[in-house]
Amino acid sequence: MSGRVQLILGGALSAVFLLAAALSLVWVPHDVAALNIADRLRPPGGAYLLGTDQFGRDMLSMLMVGARSSIAVALVAVGIGMGVGVPLGLLAAANRSGWLDEVVMRMNDLIFAFPALVIAILITAVLGPSALNAILAIGIFNIPVFARVTRGAALSLWTLDYILAARVAGKGRARISVEHILPNIASLLIVQGSIQFSLGILAEAGLSYVGLGAQPPTPSWGRMLAEAQTMIYTHPLLAVLPGLAIVLMVLGLNLMGDGLRDALDPRLRRVAR
Repeated sequence: MSGRVQLILGGALSAVFLLAAALSLVWVPHDVAALNIADRLRPPGGAYLLGTDQFGRDMLSMLMVGARSSIAVALVAVGIGMGVGVPLGLLAAANRSGWLDEVVMRMNDLIFAFPALVIAILITAVLGPSALNAILAIGIFNIPVFARVTRGAALSLWTLDYILAARVAGKGRARISVEHILPNIASLLIVQGSIQFSLGILAEAGLSYVGLGAQPPTPSWGRMLAEAQTMIYTHPLLAVLPGLAIVLMVLGLNLMGDGLRDALDPRLRRVAR
């Protein structure tokens, strides 16, 4: 599959869920907080396009609002990781082989030693489970990812002639990092951001599945899976729908990331020609 096809297909899949999440801000077919036991476990059709769950809630409305929750958590978490990790990576690269570089990298190693789920458990043990704490856990885990990617890409640029010319012209390391290094690694960071976004969707679903993410009555794809696991043999659609939403959203973001990589990397464009 070519990079252009991946980009179009991934963008289309992602756009469907983004539009559904945006639409849920102003309209959903049914109130997701309202319990209607008389309509529980209805099959798809009629007033309930995708049926209802064991509490009589409309599955389509739950999926739309769940998309909003998952996307919001992943987006803010990636923003935290990028907003903190990129400056740290630039700082470490600008002071390579120095004590500052060593401190930043060892701090990254310390965070990498604890998976996002463990960090979430530590945070919720102190602050309690919530979507905000899920954002903090995923965001903290994203910081070393962006720091390492930024540092590795920036180090390869610091030895180039135009960087040496900028230093000869009297520019400081901080100014060179912002004016010359960052613009030249922006495409790499965009691709990495799309990848971390998809991982953030998975992480949010996992945290919600174990009860550490968004709390009731706010719908979440992960909690929908958890609530449906006891009925998977009698009413499998309750688990299939949120699971399929997670798969398609992550697939779309990964395809879009691969397509962006091919489109933004000039070396890959030359190979394609």
